[in-house]
Amino acid sequence: MAEESTEHRPADQDSVVALREVSVRRFTTDQVILDGIDWTVRTGEHWALLGANGAGKTTLLRLLGAQMQPTTGSVEVLGSRLGRVDVRELRSRIGHVTSAQRVPQDLSAHTVVLTGHTGTVQPLWKEYDEEVRQRAHELLAELGIKELADRPYGVCSGGQRARVLIARALMAEPALLLLDEPFNALDLPSREDLVEAMHRLSRGRPRLATVTVTHHLEELSPAVGHALLLREGRILAGGPVAEVLTGPRLTSCFGRPISVNRHEGRWWAYSAPQGR
Repeated sequence: MAEESTEHRPADQDSVVALREVSVRRFTTDQVILDGIDWTVRTGEHWALLGANGAGKTTLLRLLGAQMQPTTGSVEVLGSRLGRVDVRELRSRIGHVTSAQRVPQDLSAHTVVLTGHTGTVQPLWKEYDEEVRQRAHELLAELGIKELADRPYGVCSGGQRARVLIARALMAEPALLLLDEPFNALDLPSREDLVEAMHRLSRGRPRLATVTVTHHLEELSPAVGHALLLREGRILAGGPVAEVLTGPRLTSCFGRPISVNRHEGRWWAYSAPQGR
């Protein structure tokens, strides 16, 4: 059973993330947001994180990004346990991409990537020597957008912006890359460009681990080999995609009949009108 992949076990040397009996409660209302989460992400693994709105995905991603601490349980990220480490230093080793990221619209794509070196919104020009500038160009090329180097970020398309932000996150050479709905509001060509870029990234960086929050199976690249389903703050299933991304499990996760198909490493899902 796929649930067995999330059972309690000690962190090992390959663990990038290890959560043990993690729960999060809202302080003001005592509402349970996450409950009893056991989960391990290992070096080079690519995970999809799925669940209905309110299932706890954003909170879980914040834990992985060292943006908050659990109410109970332990969270280890890159070998450091939250509560026993300087989170500012830890965050510098985690790549985090979200469409809500604040980016000055007039900066060129190359400059936006440069800011990933200093972890700042505005560029700190004195910190960028020729080697750093060249690295930013190389990352734009790696993401397939080197021609955008001088284009203002504000006039880039949604898909182009997503790849610029991924390149920015990679400036720190993270071992863990967190992607919070990077496909949000992308049209079909932009989505496919980003899927292909993520697939190339997985081949070129075999030790990089990624966690992608998404609502749509169609957004998963063939590199995604594991999935975690959340329902009402608890893990419904977690493990290899072939075991987790099934019609019955997704039906249970989202509360309506869902059919799932897979072809050449790509997924799609749909739900027939209820009552038929």
